[in-house]
Amino acid sequence: MVFGCFVSFAGWLVPYYTNVYGFDLAMAGFLASCFSLPSGIIRAFGGWLSDKFGARTIMYRVLGGTLILSLALLLPKMDIYSTGKGVPAKKSGTITAVSSQSIAIDGQTYDLEKKTNKLKDAEKEFHFWPVKETWQEPIVQVGDKIAKKELLAEGKTHIYFQANVWIFASLAILLGSIWGIGKAAVYKHIPDYFPDEVGVVGGMVGVLGGLGGFCCPIIFGYLLEWTGLWSSCWILMLALSAICLIWMHRVIQKMTDKAVPQLSTDFDRTKN
Repeated sequence: MVFGCFVSFAGWLVPYYTNVYGFDLAMAGFLASCFSLPSGIIRAFGGWLSDKFGARTIMYRVLGGTLILSLALLLPKMDIYSTGKGVPAKKSGTITAVSSQSIAIDGQTYDLEKKTNKLKDAEKEFHFWPVKETWQEPIVQVGDKIAKKELLAEGKTHIYFQANVWIFASLAILLGSIWGIGKAAVYKHIPDYFPDEVGVVGGMVGVLGGLGGFCCPIIFGYLLEWTGLWSSCWILMLALSAICLIWMHRVIQKMTDKAVPQLSTDFDRTKN
């Protein structure tokens, strides 16, 4: 993940920025390089952290951070219209008046939520969280006979999420930096856990990184074709980071049980 996926996103982010945010190729390339450059610089710092706190501890933080950031980047830029809360009749009767603000049934008035067009300029404004607008539109006419609980006005909901480019770019740069630290932690694992097989394991790390850099853009393309969402690539990162985190934890547990087999038994006896 920290090698292959990093290489994949270094190239994938260029069409991502051009398609989702409409940047020209030069600006998209600049933002993509902002993702790549800090990762290379911070890698030495990742090595220092791995030496000081241990590769396993740092790798737990890297995988956990990837999980959180992938989840944050998963929500796509969207503009959704959906059915909202309508207005049902409280009793039977005949429609006596209908306007954009209210509906009357035999003298009883039902107030309607009016559309305000507050999202008209939402694209030009800054929004960190998704924003919404709700309103109600009459679906009856004067003279209609209405039964109790029959719908008088249909609810409408408009949800807009800007997926602000600068927030997205900042999170992507942070993710690239975390992966830079992860690269150092991976190499720290090799002499610690495989002291007699440094060359073989180091070669396997390089091979897996190369395979990730080759396969991930292909998978990203299929996900984009299947879902129609550019943010679908983060689904793969979310799943992959969760798998790596669980897999790593299970491996560490097995190594601990093998090294100290009586530990879990003694703990259970003490607890009882």
